[in-house]
Amino acid sequence: MRGVGLDVRDYRLLQALLDDQFRAALRHETARLEELAARITGLTQALETRRVERVAFVRVLAGPGAGSGASPETIFLHATGRSREALESGWRLLQALVHECKRLNTRNCQLLMDQHGIMQRVLHGEAQTYAAA
Repeated sequence: MRGVGLDVRDYRLLQALLDDQFRAALRHETARLEELAARITGLTQALETRRVERVAFVRVLAGPGAGSGASPETIFLHATGRSREALESGWRLLQALVHECKRLNTRNCQLLMDQHGIMQRVLHGEAQTYAAA
């Protein structure tokens, strides 16, 4: 649960950074985008490290017979009472934050790709770029 708690904290931070990235992209703030990219990269590396550790831990707890079918949800079945509720609640929150960050990342990527496409058309010319209306 400690790792899940750290991930919840860091995914909330990632969510804020992705929102900052979107605003910086809208304003074409190159220096700010570079700073945010570095922070996002560092944060996602820490999140990935904990994810790999969590997967390994779940496999150990599930035992050798579980194979690749081991998941945190299967481990929760062995917990009872408040422990189980805390595990399930934390896991659901983490999953929701992961999905939201993926959505924000997709939004940001689309904006940056659209901006890049527009700049390419303007810089390299299109037959219709400056045509009379």
